[in-house]
Amino acid sequence: MAKSLVCLCVTGKTLAEDVAIVEKYKEFIDVVELRVDFLEENERLKIREFPSMIDVPAILTIRRKIDGGQYIEGESTRTMLFARGLAFAQEDPKKNFAYVDFEEDFHIPSLEDAAQAFGTRIIRSYHNMSSPIKNIVEKFDELRQNSYEIPKIAFMPHRLSDVTKVFSEADKWKNTEQIICAMGPLGLPTRILSERLHSYLTYTSPSELLGNLLEIGHTDPITLEKTYHFHSISEKTKIFGITGYPLKITSSPELQNGMFEKANLDAVFIPFKSETIEDSLDFAKTLDIQGFSVTIPHKETVIPLIRNIDEKAESIGACNTVVRYGDDWKGYNTDALGFEKALLEFTGTKDLKGKKVAIIGAGGASRAIAYVIKELGAKACVFNRTLAKARLIAEKYGFDYATLGPESLEKLNKYSDVIVQTTSKGMGSNDPSNPENDPIWFYDFNGEEYVYDVIYSPEVTPVMARADASGCKVCNGAGMLLYQGIAQFELYKQLV
Repeated sequence: MAKSLVCLCVTGKTLAEDVAIVEKYKEFIDVVELRVDFLEENERLKIREFPSMIDVPAILTIRRKIDGGQYIEGESTRTMLFARGLAFAQEDPKKNFAYVDFEEDFHIPSLEDAAQAFGTRIIRSYHNMSSPIKNIVEKFDELRQNSYEIPKIAFMPHRLSDVTKVFSEADKWKNTEQIICAMGPLGLPTRILSERLHSYLTYTSPSELLGNLLEIGHTDPITLEKTYHFHSISEKTKIFGITGYPLKITSSPELQNGMFEKANLDAVFIPFKSETIEDSLDFAKTLDIQGFSVTIPHKETVIPLIRNIDEKAESIGACNTVVRYGDDWKGYNTDALGFEKALLEFTGTKDLKGKKVAIIGAGGASRAIAYVIKELGAKACVFNRTLAKARLIAEKYGFDYATLGPESLEKLNKYSDVIVQTTSKGMGSNDPSNPENDPIWFYDFNGEEYVYDVIYSPEVTPVMARADASGCKVCNGAGMLLYQGIAQFELYKQLV
């Protein structure tokens, strides 16, 4: 089968808006899907002109509400719109729609005959907006009425294992043409790795219109190409990735793929979110993933599932990197190395002897940070909402511990030379400081503290903004991300 194509879904209100978007993205795409259901009513009457307005092959789609679209008028009106879009075929096929999308229950012989007569291929689609597909092969066989039509399945996975199943069965349809994609955030791997699924194309949306198809979970074509190097992915490309949950924000793909490109390595780094680390490991095994980063909340739970753990990760009790080790996995912790280098650069010191440090939070990241703080000679206190978790980390290194709240203000004042914020509070938030986005909202900075937040998006978190306004020195987690990512890359590149 030919290489998977990149299809741009245009969902503007007018044809002029859609044409302008196609022009902006045309160097990154192979096909355009005109979503007529998003057009204003008077614009729908002019859809026949669309193929002549662009220089990219076009798909005519009028998606019903039940199938995830916006069209709510009756089928007779929709049939007439399809007829209008396909009518008056011109000799130059570039001025006609190259494809038309008919759902599995939409059978109008006159439209099907017209499409074939005009050289317009039919995409015969099935959408399940709420559930995965149990029998994918059987469904493709049911949809595949003749060699002229391209069957399409789009479904909503409930967990990563639903996506894993698609990849595990992909070779069963490798010698035929079809389109398959999992929708929503869980389905991103099926869009990036559509080549591995033997999918005729993968769907994208322009960044300025991503909100129109938010439920479907499209990415934009520039990200698909610039970050994931989509057109370079082949059967030989080695796969790496990052897993966690909810994994809403991660710069790791951009960082690792950039390093792969610079080193001229045939590899791609993708996100695959999962609520359970067991599903992540199964996904990695099925796709023959060579190594992956582990983030919240799996850094601790992954350890019992891996036979080989390096000494540092075992000592810390948290693993953020897993790589192939023969037929099994080996776990590492590069967070400690990344944090140590970034923290010493930030403080401008060689160690932290004589300093009192507050570690905010008691998750996987705080374990690595506590390890580093001890190595650097500081005294510390671990603050966490669940006291038992704080105690577990603190007692390992001879640190103090306390609950994270106003009741521990006196102790926080005592351990405030350096404050290291390790929780997810503030991630993605540009709002002013409040109890929901600032874990130490109750603390008044005196301007002498060094405040390090492991979060890197946004660049200035609410607690950092508040500390900065008080005259404190502040730093985000971008440096830690970079340094620990470089250490991960050194492990990954040996497997390409």
